[in-house]
Amino acid sequence: MKFSVAAAVSSVAALASVASAQFCPQATQFGTLIVSPTSFAAHDTVTINADFTCAVQYFGHVPKYTDYYLSVPVNNNGHEPDILLAHHEPAAGTLHENFTVEIPSAYYFSGASYVVTLKNTFASNGPDGTPYYSVGGVEAPVTITSTTN
Repeated sequence: MKFSVAAAVSSVAALASVASAQFCPQATQFGTLIVSPTSFAAHDTVTINADFTCAVQYFGHVPKYTDYYLSVPVNNNGHEPDILLAHHEPAAGTLHENFTVEIPSAYYFSGASYVVTLKNTFASNGPDGTPYYSVGGVEAPVTITSTTN
């Protein structure tokens, strides 16, 4: 009896791990992004963590390039261009990026909502088999604590 109970528990655990490994919400198709801290000022150091596990293993969106921007996504009046925080060309097989970046001294606007945006550039094959590149992104909301108008 011990063997069958242990085997049953082992089988259930294996099925649960396969099921959880295959569950990737549509929102993860280009990666997931965590920024810490989420509130900062110019010259502060911020840690950025990106996970491409679902993007690669479930959606097939293998990053060729990853770009990280500080952006104003809503009600941008034309005075808030994206600020490039980092550009990477991940090594083959990379599923995670973890790095720190200093927030540049720039013109930040009070009342503006900011996000850190991750842009994942990945290759796909067209109907005739020739490759082309697409770009998809995810965002993490942040707050700029000091602003200039």
